[in-house]
Amino acid sequence: MFGMSFTEILIIAVIAIIFLGPDKLPNAMVQVAKFFKTFKKSISEAKETIDHELKIQELKEEALSYKKKIESAASEIKSTAAPLEEIKNTALLDELNEIKNLELTKEDNSKEDNSKDEKNA
Repeated sequence: MFGMSFTEILIIAVIAIIFLGPDKLPNAMVQVAKFFKTFKKSISEAKETIDHELKIQELKEEALSYKKKIESAASEIKSTAAPLEEIKNTALLDELNEIKNLELTKEDNSKEDNSKDEKNA
């Protein structure tokens, strides 16, 4: 117990009996036991608090690493999406131009048909 041998504990008990006397010794032993119990409980609570704080710190670090990975993936997606958006816009413009050309061609064809019909009439 506490790194003391039986003889050391016996010597302390004898000295306590001599100084405190048989009347005060039981009360003193109860007080010492309460002190050690409180001290042990306080140490245990402090250890639990430290362990809890360390775990919180580890969770924060893990969350930050996940956040960095997500931000990296997001920036990679954005950099990949930019050329795709440009290709999409170019394709849309090409389609619009093609539709306009078809409409112009239809208008020209209808004008030619109208002019042929007028000549034939």
